[in-house]
Amino acid sequence: MYSASGRLSNDDLVTRYTPLVKRIAYHLIGRLPASVQVDDLIQAGMIGLLDAATHYDERQGASFETYATIRVRGAMLDELRRNDWAPKSVHRRGRELAEAIHHLEGRLGRDATDTEIAEEMGIPLAEYHEILQDISTSRMVSLNQAEEDEEGSTHAIIPSDGPAPMELLQQQRFQQGLAKAIEQLPERERLILALYYDKELNLKEIGAILKVTESRISQLMSQAHLRLRARLRDWLE
Repeated sequence: MYSASGRLSNDDLVTRYTPLVKRIAYHLIGRLPASVQVDDLIQAGMIGLLDAATHYDERQGASFETYATIRVRGAMLDELRRNDWAPKSVHRRGRELAEAIHHLEGRLGRDATDTEIAEEMGIPLAEYHEILQDISTSRMVSLNQAEEDEEGSTHAIIPSDGPAPMELLQQQRFQQGLAKAIEQLPERERLILALYYDKELNLKEIGAILKVTESRISQLMSQAHLRLRARLRDWLE
């Protein structure tokens, strides 16, 4: 049903673009731990779609599909962040690992290996790998989360006049620092991040390419994130 302005009603917009919600949900689920349910993403996405139908203003220039895609994906990401099921101990251990990597690599002047990091922590290698798995399972957070928050979050508010000059400068410097830190990662970890974020492959697909298990890819992904956190500690603090 079209309104007097020629626009579809909210109900018709939701009906027409429900397949979009499912498409986005299934795209995201392939890159998340198995414990995340696609139905939960779809439910959050439908709320995002309804919100988009209610607030869409065609005078802003973007098509409804473009606008809805941003709001739907943002609603799903918000749902994932709200339902972070990891106990506080997992986050604490993650911070401890990042701190250990920071000090260890500072002394060594090179990339620290799994075994060296475990020894630095005073724990068996198997326990170190279990912590990496817990961190990975708890939440798969994008490296460009700040960008997603601005463009995709249903709660984000972007000032119409844009960020302040100094804020923009800080963001640019952080992006440069992040890019440099990624370039300096061990080759395998750098490749995994590229396949995951740039090529948008899931962990199982990356494991098939590198001929290792999905679980091992998950561990290496967590280790890469921890290494980046350690090397960007000044920025993150």
